[in-house]
Amino acid sequence: MRDEIGKALKEALKTLGASKAAFALERSDTFEHGDYATNAALIAAKILKKNPKEVAEALKKELEGKIEGVRKIEVAGAGFINFFLSDQVLNKTLRDIISAGDTWGSAPKIKERWLIEHTSPNPNKAMHIGHLRNNITGMAIANIAEFRGVEVIRDCIDNNRGIAIAKLMWGYVKFAHRGGTPIEDISYWHEHQGEWQTPEEMDMRPDRFVDALYVQGSEDFEHSLDVEKKVRQMVVDWEHKEKIVWELWEKVLAYSYAGQRMTLGRLGNKWDRVWHEHEHYQEGKNLVEDGLRKGVFKKLEDGAVLTNLAAYNLPDTIVMKSDGTSLYITQDIALTRLKRDTYHPDRLFWVIGPEQTLALKQVFAVCEQLGIGKYTDYTHISYGYMSLKGEAKMSSRKGNVLFIDDLIDQVKESVKDLLKEAELPASKIETIAEEVAVGAVKFGILKVGRNSSIVFDVERATDLHGDTGPYVQYAHTRTCSLLKHAEGKGMKSEVIEDAEANEVVRLLAHFPNVVERSNSELEPHYIATYLLELASLFSRWYADVHILDDASDRGHKIAIVDAVRITLGNGLRLLGIPAPEEM
Repeated sequence: MRDEIGKALKEALKTLGASKAAFALERSDTFEHGDYATNAALIAAKILKKNPKEVAEALKKELEGKIEGVRKIEVAGAGFINFFLSDQVLNKTLRDIISAGDTWGSAPKIKERWLIEHTSPNPNKAMHIGHLRNNITGMAIANIAEFRGVEVIRDCIDNNRGIAIAKLMWGYVKFAHRGGTPIEDISYWHEHQGEWQTPEEMDMRPDRFVDALYVQGSEDFEHSLDVEKKVRQMVVDWEHKEKIVWELWEKVLAYSYAGQRMTLGRLGNKWDRVWHEHEHYQEGKNLVEDGLRKGVFKKLEDGAVLTNLAAYNLPDTIVMKSDGTSLYITQDIALTRLKRDTYHPDRLFWVIGPEQTLALKQVFAVCEQLGIGKYTDYTHISYGYMSLKGEAKMSSRKGNVLFIDDLIDQVKESVKDLLKEAELPASKIETIAEEVAVGAVKFGILKVGRNSSIVFDVERATDLHGDTGPYVQYAHTRTCSLLKHAEGKGMKSEVIEDAEANEVVRLLAHFPNVVERSNSELEPHYIATYLLELASLFSRWYADVHILDDASDRGHKIAIVDAVRITLGNGLRLLGIPAPEEM
């Protein structure tokens, strides 16, 4: 209905001579003020140089009786116009929801392809909560875009080479020998690999095993110039593809990847493509040479190569060091071209923290200068910082981070405490606790505006009566329980076309608009906020009304429950949150 009202408003404004008025048409702030409200009269009044209320009355007169499904139009305040939908239209929405099911709120496929890079964890350490918001935000945005008809390719970059990985390799060789003797000879390791510890015998997850060794390797690197020299030589040997170094490299990365899969599996992560840095990092040097020939870059006296970004009002940056080695920006430019050549996307997105804002702007600008797409093709999806209530600032290098799995497990234990009284098998409690814990963590992050910082509170996140994921999940399980009881009693849903549409039905009608807004603004929190409102409104209605009674509108009430179930379930899944049927 929003589109129909919008079209009618444009025609009415054209008739009044204010066709250029850029108005907003949004859901009314309260149902007392209708289902939709617009500021069209206030905007048009400036163009027509008339009183806003006078223009609003003129628009109302022009619109009345011309929008099928709108039962009333009223002027409010200084010139706002409110639209009230008819019960028939709202009740038809119930039929549409039940008919659409899992596709309710979606849009037809469009000819647009998005490439969304998210998460990209470093393989030299276990995933900590610094990666968490990236993953949850990126996955939600990708889910929402796909739901609205965009072809989405989810990708990540595996930074699997360089000095950080060499520190891990050093830490493994020197500190993981089963006899406890520090070993610095890689050849000895190669010939006696069976003497080295494994995560299994240490009773550690493979990524935690790697993480601990990376910390040890980093500390050794920092405290000894001799060690630093050897680790840097390891990077050189790797680039020369020395067989033993590559075998060591593959060994430690295999441990890391195994641990990452465990964490990402709990989060429901999805990637359609993983780009491995070692496969393309050298291509950046060719692009720098191309840029020098085109006059995009300039070579400094010491041989380093510098950008020229004055036209973009950006500071310049080095794209190649004086010794001919590349930097992250060089590799990012090469990867961007590889992405475009491989998938030919219409838009490319990077879900990365705010500390990378300048670096990404420089990448986008240089890409445009080199003819690798337009600056406007590229979007940085930033997000605020996240910390845990009561925790100090963390550093993966120092080893004082909070791992993602530890946070989920901590929340999971809180959920299990809430389920102590439930008469359910232990296996069922375990499943429910996992789903609710993941839901609590994800919702606690996604309910906040993307660029706002978060202090995550475990106790608040698991509150079944607060603005939490478990609260929404519980509302969903309640709808499932009601429908199961209704089915057991042979009661069926039946929409009554002329029934008075209550506020639950009126709110349900807005779900597609909320999803579209989340997609256009890349802001999942609109969906999270809507789900909280729907769960709250449904709970109040459920408390006030006897649903499975013998009244003539029983079937209609069951239909409302089913529509709420579908809408809550679809919304939760868009956010990457499980929608359990029992709790």
